[in-house]
Amino acid sequence: MEIYSQKQRWKLYLLGFAAVIILASLYYTDILVRQIAHDERQRVELWADAIRKRETLLLESERLFADIQNEEEKRVKLLTEVYERLYREEDRDALTFYLNILQSNATIPLVLTNEAGEVISTANLDTKYAGYDRLSGELADRFSRYQPLSFAINGGYQYVYYQDSRVFTDLREVMDDLIDSFISDIVINSANVPVIVVDERQRELIAHGNIEGVNFDDDAQVAELIRSMAGKNRYLSVHLPIYGQCYVYYTNSLLLTQLRYYPLAQFLAIGIFLFVAYMLFSVARNAEQNQVWVGMSKETAHQLGTPLSSLMAWQELLKMKGVDQDTIGEMAKDLKRLENITERFSKIGSPPQLLVMDITSSVNEVVEYMRKRMSRKVSLKLAAPADPLIVPHNPSLFGWVIENIVKNAIDAMEGKGSIYITLEDAGKEVIVDISDDGKGIPASKQRAIFRPGFTSKKSGWGLGLSLSKRIVETYHGGKLFVKDSAINQGTTFRILLKKHPEEA
Repeated sequence: MEIYSQKQRWKLYLLGFAAVIILASLYYTDILVRQIAHDERQRVELWADAIRKRETLLLESERLFADIQNEEEKRVKLLTEVYERLYREEDRDALTFYLNILQSNATIPLVLTNEAGEVISTANLDTKYAGYDRLSGELADRFSRYQPLSFAINGGYQYVYYQDSRVFTDLREVMDDLIDSFISDIVINSANVPVIVVDERQRELIAHGNIEGVNFDDDAQVAELIRSMAGKNRYLSVHLPIYGQCYVYYTNSLLLTQLRYYPLAQFLAIGIFLFVAYMLFSVARNAEQNQVWVGMSKETAHQLGTPLSSLMAWQELLKMKGVDQDTIGEMAKDLKRLENITERFSKIGSPPQLLVMDITSSVNEVVEYMRKRMSRKVSLKLAAPADPLIVPHNPSLFGWVIENIVKNAIDAMEGKGSIYITLEDAGKEVIVDISDDGKGIPASKQRAIFRPGFTSKKSGWGLGLSLSKRIVETYHGGKLFVKDSAINQGTTFRILLKKHPEEA
C-alpha cells in the first residue's frame, strides 16, 4: 500500500508542476497578447488620425484651389475688360497702359475669338497650338472647361476663352502627388492590421488598409466586409471634415491570432505526445508484468512440486502404519488441494481450457472445502438457482478467484462475520456476488485494490485480487469489480461471466 501512496503523491506533484507550467505559460502569453493588442490599437488610432489629417488636407487644398480659381477668374474678367477698352481707346498712353496689363499675364492661357470662332490673338499657349486659326478640335477641347467671357465691339461680339494657369495646374499636380505619397507612406503603412473606415450609417466604405481578397467594386462584397469587421473589436469614432462622424473597424493581425491560439496548440501537441508515451509505457509495463507473473507462477509450481511428491509418499507410509482413516482422508484432501494449487500456478501464462459446465458445482466445491478450514465464527453461505448455470470456465482457476475473495473477506471481518455468495442468471450473463459485513473499502481505493502489490495488511504481497482480476477478465472474458462498499458495513464484489453461446 505504501508503494502506491508514494506513487500517488508523485503523480500529484507532477500534476501540480505541470499545472504551474501551463498557468505560467498562459499568463505570459496573455501578457504578450495584451501588449500586442494594445500596440495594434495604437497603430489603428494613428491610422485613423492619419485619415482625419488626410481629409483635412484635402479639404484645405480644395479651399485653396477654389480661392486661386476665383482670383484667376477675376483676372480673366479684368483682361476681358482690357481687351474691350483696348479696341475702343484712342489715347496712345492709355493704349500703352492696357497693352502693359495684357503683357503682364504670363500664366493664364487665353484665346480671343470673334463670333465666327476665328482666333484673333492668344496668350500663354503651348507651341503645338500655334497653327490653329480657328477655335476647333483639340484647341476647343482644351478651352471647354469654363464658359468664355464676351464683350461687344463694332456692332459684334468677341469672346475670351481661358483655362487654369500653369502655376495653378503645377500646384495641383504637386499637391496630388504629396497626398498620394501621404496615403501610401502613412495611411496604409501605419496600421499592419486589416482596417476600414465607414460612414455613420455603415453603408459607405471611405478608406481601407491591409484588406485582401475583396473586390471593392462589388457592393455585395463591400457590405459583407463591413458586416464581418463590425463586431471584431471595439470600434474607434473619428470625425472627418468631408464625411462627418465615421467609424473605424479593425481585426487582429495574423501574428496576434496565432499567438492567442499558440498555447492551446502547444498543449494539445504535448498532451498527444504524453498520451502516446503513456500508452507505450503502459503496454511495456503490462508486458513486463505479464512476464513477471508467468515467471513467478512457473517457479512457484516448480517449488511446490518437490515437497508435494514427498508428502504423497509420507501419506502412503502412514496408511501402511494403520493411522486413522479419517485423518488420512483429510490429509488426502489437502494433498489434492496442493496439487490443484500447483496446477493453477503452472497454467498462468498459458491459455486455460474452458469447460462448458455448471458453474454452481465449481463454486460449491470451493465453499465446502473452505467451510471445514475456517473459523466457526465465520459463516459462509451459498445461494444459487435450482437449475444449472452453464458457463464456459476453468473450475480450478475460477475456484482460485472465489478463494482469494473469500479470504480477503475473512481478513476484512477480522475472523468474525458472515459471507454470502449469490449466483444469479441474468440472461446472457451469470452474476456472482460475494458479500461480507467487514470494515469496507474507501471509495478512493476501490480501483487500487486490484493493482499488483496493493495491500492493506501489514504482511502480504498484495497479489490475490490482482491475480483474480486477471483470471476473470483475461482468461474468462468477464468482469470483476467492487459493486458497492460502505465503511464498517461491508463490501460486495461482483463477477460477470458470459454464458455459453448456445445458452445465451
